[in-house]
Amino acid sequence: MAAGQIRQHLKRLRKAAGVRKPRARVVRLGANKVMTEGLEANRWTDFYHNAMTVTWPAFFTWLAAIFIALNVVFAAIYSLGDAPIANAKPGSFTDLFFFSVETTSTVGYGDMHPQTMYGHFIATVENFVGLVSLAVMTGLVFARFSRPHARLIFANNPVIALHNGAPTLMVRVANARNNFISDASAKLWAIRPRASAEGRRMTGFQPMRLERSENPVFALSWTLLHVIDEMSPLYGMSAEEIAASDMNFAVTISGLDETSAQIVHARRPYAATDLRHMHEFVDIIRIDEDGLRHVDYAKIHDTRPVAA
Repeated sequence: MAAGQIRQHLKRLRKAAGVRKPRARVVRLGANKVMTEGLEANRWTDFYHNAMTVTWPAFFTWLAAIFIALNVVFAAIYSLGDAPIANAKPGSFTDLFFFSVETTSTVGYGDMHPQTMYGHFIATVENFVGLVSLAVMTGLVFARFSRPHARLIFANNPVIALHNGAPTLMVRVANARNNFISDASAKLWAIRPRASAEGRRMTGFQPMRLERSENPVFALSWTLLHVIDEMSPLYGMSAEEIAASDMNFAVTISGLDETSAQIVHARRPYAATDLRHMHEFVDIIRIDEDGLRHVDYAKIHDTRPVAA
């Protein structure tokens, strides 16, 4: 068998198994883009993951397409019998299709019904397939709606300024829901390439110690503080050196959402160029003449140069 015939045969086998040709995908690691190659994409083994990660319009489009295709297939099977459905116009594929829809959805208006053993048998099979399909669709919809999400707003630009006399990296986070996240914990990581003693280059994740990494009740805003001391990956680096580096940062926050009683997570990557040196965050809290405290989330991203 020639090499070209072998490739065509393998291609047909992959197509029959639902396995597509290996393709490249883009993965974001911090602010960098990484191209992954050599992985075969299988539409069925990752069905649940794909159903949970596609957009809502794409999700419902696929559900509608599967529902229509399923009923088209059963309408074609009904058409193979000899007048299996009562009150269906002879040769009318449309009537058979809508009878299939009524059967799959368990509506059963009664205008059309099976009248032969063949019709009853196919309707029984379709009822079982329809019940299973509806259960799967209902489960996927519920899983997407019930998946917990944290609505946290991360400031666009971390700042570096003096805090208690020490240079400090600060990241501001706000809870957009104004509810309580109990036992919230935060982590800050530096992502940068490193070389081993043998000269192998690999991406390393270095934890950056936070002055306060836990918050018993996270409700409004939270400013994460990382002191740039001898243990910090930023120690001894100037603003120009940090901006010119290929360093990235990642902030992760998790906690118990008291409204849904579920653990929620949120993360935000930053590039080295996102850092603003000798800046401070604009205060988002003010007190009016009646002593009422106001929090202005419109200023969550605002920074200003530190006064000399």
